[in-house]
This record gives sequence, C-alpha cells and structure tokens, in this order.
Amino acid sequence: MSEVWRLSATELATRIRGREISASEAAEAALSRLDQVNPAINAVVDHDPEQVLRCAREIDVRLAEGERLGPLAGVPITVKVNVDQQGFATTNGVKLQRELIAEQDNPVVANLKRAGAVIVGRTNTPAFSYRWFTDNLLHGATLNPRDPSLTPGGSSGGAAAAVTAGIGHLAHGTDIAGSIRYPAAACGVHGLRPSLGRVPAFNASSPERGIGPQLMAVSGPLARSVADLRLGLEAMASFDPRDPWWVPAPLTGPQVEKRVALCTHPDGMETAQVLVDALERAGAILAESGWQVERLERLPPLEEAAKLQVKLWMGDGFEAMWRAAERENDPGALAALDGQRQVAESLTLPDFSAALTRRASLIREWQLFLVRYPVVLLPNGAEPAFPNQLDLSGEEGYRRVWRSQMPQIGIPLLGLPALSLTTGLEGSVPVGVQLLSSRFREDLCLAAAEAIEAAGVPAAPIDPLV
Repeated sequence: MSEVWRLSATELATRIRGREISASEAAEAALSRLDQVNPAINAVVDHDPEQVLRCAREIDVRLAEGERLGPLAGVPITVKVNVDQQGFATTNGVKLQRELIAEQDNPVVANLKRAGAVIVGRTNTPAFSYRWFTDNLLHGATLNPRDPSLTPGGSSGGAAAAVTAGIGHLAHGTDIAGSIRYPAAACGVHGLRPSLGRVPAFNASSPERGIGPQLMAVSGPLARSVADLRLGLEAMASFDPRDPWWVPAPLTGPQVEKRVALCTHPDGMETAQVLVDALERAGAILAESGWQVERLERLPPLEEAAKLQVKLWMGDGFEAMWRAAERENDPGALAALDGQRQVAESLTLPDFSAALTRRASLIREWQLFLVRYPVVLLPNGAEPAFPNQLDLSGEEGYRRVWRSQMPQIGIPLLGLPALSLTTGLEGSVPVGVQLLSSRFREDLCLAAAEAIEAAGVPAAPIDPLV
C-alpha cells in the first residue's frame, strides 16, 4: 500500500468504493508522502495529521455501514491557504493573518468535504496571492518539483507543487489572473479555471471583496490527469447559498460541432517557439481525433481584456491593498502593486464604470465568436516557466513577466472557462497549451484536453529534483 499515493484521484476513488483500499490506508500513504517530500519543496504549510486520520476513519465506517458517499470519498486532497477551512488560519501567505482562524468552511471546502474528500493539508501561496511566484515572509518559498530554478507558478504554486510531487491526488486552487493555470503549466500538470458562477466561494473570515475581484476570482482543480480535473470540478461545483454569483448550470452542455480555433500569437504576442510547437502538435492531435482545426491570426481582444482586468482587480481598493502590503513588508507583494500603481491610482469612478461597460462588450464579442469556434487553442503565455523570482530582478524582469502573462490575465475579465494542459518537457521545463470555451462549457475544454492528453503528457507524480 506504500505506493497508493501514485494513483490518480479517479482510480483511488473507485478502489475505495470497491473496498480494495481503505480511506485510512490512503490517508496514511498521503501523510507518509508529505513527510517524505514536503521538506524539500515546502508545498504544504499547514496540516493536522490526527484530523486527517480521524476523517479517513469516519469515511471507512460510513462505507462499512453501506452509506452512499460522494465522488471523492476517501481521496486525500489539498486546499489553498487563502480559503477558509474551519479551525485553520486563512493566512493567504501573510503574517498579518496568521491568527485569522476560520470558524466555518468556504463553500468550495464544504463541497469537497461533502464529496468525501480528506483534506491532507493546506498549500502555500505568495503574500496576498498577488504573484506568479510562490514565496512569502510567513511560510517561506515553495520550489518547483521538476526544477527548483524555475518558478512553481503562483498564486496556487503550493497546490501545483503538491500534486506534482504526489502530496494528495487532487489540489484546490484559485484564479484571478492565471493562478490555477500558470502553476499547472509551470509544474507540468493540468489546471482548470471554471466559469464565473460555477464553483461557489465565500470567506466568512474576511471582508467582502470588491466588485472587480468578485467578477473575476474563481476556485478550481489542479490534477495529474484530465479525468481528475473533471472529478474535481464535479465535487467543487455544488450549490451554496452564500455565493450570489453561483449559477445552476449543468456540467455537460448540448452537443456542438467539434471546431477549434488555433491561434499561436493572440493580439500579436511574441510566443516562444517551443510553445508554438506545442500548440501545433496539439492542433494536429485534435485534427487526427476528429476535430476541425482552423488556424486563425486573430482572436477577439485579449490584450485589452488584460488591461481592463488589472484596472478592476488592482484599481478597486488599491490604497487599502497598498497599506496592507506596506504593513506586511513583503517584497513580492510590494513589487506587484508598485508595478501597477500608475494604472490603479489613476482609476476614477467614470473610468471604473467605463471598464465595466466595456467588459460587457468584450464578453459579447467573445461569446459570438465561440458560437462558431466552440473551443480555442492558444498559449498560456509568451514563455514557459520563468526563472524563479524573475519579477524581483528589476524593472525589465517585472515587465517581462507581466507582458508574457497577457492571455492568463485577460480571460478572467471575460468570465470564461480555460484549461491549462501540460503536453511535454523541454529538458526540465514543462510546456503545454491552453484551451478556452464559452461560459459553463468546461466540458468542451475537458473533451479537447482528453484528446490531446491521450497522445502523452509528462509523467507525474515525480520525486522532487531538489
């Protein structure tokens, strides 16, 4: 049973339901793996082994009594440290919140528990979840299991590193500007950003978020297989009355023509050749699998969407964000905010209204486009995983990071689902693609991703190369 941690979430759930493996055995294997590899990568920054084993034993008792449990019954998973989990601090990677103990579960955590998941630990994030690099003054730095010289991504860098290294079979992450998709891409696993309104969210421990973040921040799964992404989405997406944005949309939509728009250089972005090659290979695989793939030079605007996203994310309450970052004195958080200060501080009420108005127009343009092309195949960014801490290397490094991440940043403004799929390695550097579809059509992203995945993806879980 020592290798139980290697199983996919889907296979483990099946074996636990079939009583081939007990939830307690799965939990013990997950905790053993955590003890073995987490000291090298610092992905999990808070956990309670006794609670983990107690939860697993309860699952075993309920199964023995014949109770029908949820789709993740007995599966060890991780959740990100920026969401409320009862009895744990919602630190969001900052010292200021180390005593912010949650009295109730965030809806996504509650849904995962109702699905039977066993939360084995809480994963690291940059301070305030502001960066695509995972380091903070409270919990320290998370390292990429495939190559410690590379960023593990952010802000769900701990989640991606954990699932890559076999700590948990599925990971929870959040995404307001690529925070699920980029860590998955950087660590060589998969990540799904669901549509706005698909997965409920609410942190009772914290003040209500501004309207910009409300419209763009979502929770979603990171996993080692597309099947596990589907399973994670199913578990996370149940109704919770605390989220006014939740929509009772079916997980599977009506059948559409299998047509894909392939764009390697959205808005003229200078995409690295290694990523262009990955997109070309993915497009060829889809074509061989029965999808109609059409190469396009242009898509509806993404760069403009990215600029508006920054206004609505960082401009909505910027001064309060800056004061908190100053009190924390975290270099990464200060750099992230300072780099967008001019945009954020110049935002007036008419500008804010205009940004929201233009958002509606851009969403309409994209929705009409997605009627003709139900799936879009495009890069996650202009470059594969950055050297770690590149954004702190000076002005040019900071700007290079933000320019590269344009597709990551723009999509949240539109409220659309997007899936980051790893497809290969160039040396130790993961490469992959991004799939995009219309609102609540995560099923189309998943279907296209499964076709590409069938041609082969990097092995995972792995032993950290640190």
